[in-house]
Amino acid sequence: MKKILAMAAVAALAAGASAYAANPFSDVSTSDWAYQAVSDLSDQGIVEGYPDGTFKGQTNITRYEMAQIVARLMAKEDQYNAEQRATIDKLAAEYADELDSLGVRVSNLEKKVGNISWSGDARMRYQSNDNKSSGEGWNGRIRINMKGQVNEKTTVNARLSTGTVDFKGDGADDEVKAEVLNVNHDFGAWDITLGRFGNNFGNQGGWLYGDSTGFDGAQVAAQFGKVNLAVGYGQFNAGNSVSWTHKNSWGRWERPWLATDESATLLKDQDVFYAKADADFGAFDLYANYLSNMESNPAVDFDIWGVGLVVPIDQFRVFGEYWNNTSAEDGLEDSAWNAGIGYGKRDLKKVGSWQLDVAYNDVGAGVYMGGTGLQTDILNPLWDNAISDKHTYEFGNQTTTTGGDYVGANEIKFWNAIAEVTLMQNMYLHAEYAFAADADQGEDPDDTWTVSLNYVF
Repeated sequence: MKKILAMAAVAALAAGASAYAANPFSDVSTSDWAYQAVSDLSDQGIVEGYPDGTFKGQTNITRYEMAQIVARLMAKEDQYNAEQRATIDKLAAEYADELDSLGVRVSNLEKKVGNISWSGDARMRYQSNDNKSSGEGWNGRIRINMKGQVNEKTTVNARLSTGTVDFKGDGADDEVKAEVLNVNHDFGAWDITLGRFGNNFGNQGGWLYGDSTGFDGAQVAAQFGKVNLAVGYGQFNAGNSVSWTHKNSWGRWERPWLATDESATLLKDQDVFYAKADADFGAFDLYANYLSNMESNPAVDFDIWGVGLVVPIDQFRVFGEYWNNTSAEDGLEDSAWNAGIGYGKRDLKKVGSWQLDVAYNDVGAGVYMGGTGLQTDILNPLWDNAISDKHTYEFGNQTTTTGGDYVGANEIKFWNAIAEVTLMQNMYLHAEYAFAADADQGEDPDDTWTVSLNYVF
């Protein structure tokens, strides 16, 4: 678009914000049809010319130049009416990347009309998950995000979701839920979040834990230069569980027919403390995590720590991480790690942009938390890991110990590939494929894959 036409459109948007203005540019005469628009915008400080005093209205305006104009409009947003502010907000969203390079935080100006902004996403997905009884399925969901600006420091955030709707099922999941509901207080270098919010542990979309509803509790986050810190306390609302069989005994007799199955969660509904730290050193990103439920029962006790590294090399990235549960039950594989390589970056605004990540994973049952961000069920056999509680009892002069057996996979090794490509603006294709799995105990999991169309609005 010619710069002169763009200025006419901007002047129409900002109409009423300026009075008389003098001729600011040597190449814009009073007889030019856009003279009044250009001079008004110059007087308001919205447009600037070149050092030689010219405007060059017949040249094409660049996105960077347009972003500069939008930034100046945003700075004067309180001078405009609701309709004008809504248009400015749309322009800010369109030129968000360029504004970011200018150091303009669009998020600070997302007050919108009535101080509420809305966004959302939708997904239509096919899953071939042969490790589940359902085998395969078509499903979808839609989520609506709301952000309310209480004041400059405080926002209220919520997300309504249909959940995953099985198009071939009985519709049991067809109910709208408040997946996210929290208040965030921003105090500059640090902030506090209270309520329900997402949480991730592990790369590749949260391969160990990446549930988007995540966590119910409180988090304090702070930034010190290149280092980001966060600590939280509360309960995870999704995650893995373990079960054990406890055999009641009367006196010196063991009564197997009185056996009762009890269950306890490894992560879900457990009070938990976690701490996160990450730092961008330019040549590489380094992060560390720790979480503990501080339980005394060894069947559900966990103290999990992990470290990870991401090294960007031009369009490539190399990544890897290691996790360990220092309180894992005896006999359970207590560590997990992965290493991989990625290329490209999917950009919702750039049609044809894409990215691909491939990783090798080795996951032990004693560290797997469930609530994974992976969309295949390759780790599902780890959920079936059951702990049979050990018991020692006496009969006569004999002492017998029972229990302590494990059912299901104790460790799974597999390759995983995740790819995304932007098909249209704000629409992308997501695909995952998990293959060549090897299980310690039980049968090796089948290859599983999923593909979905995703829409962001």
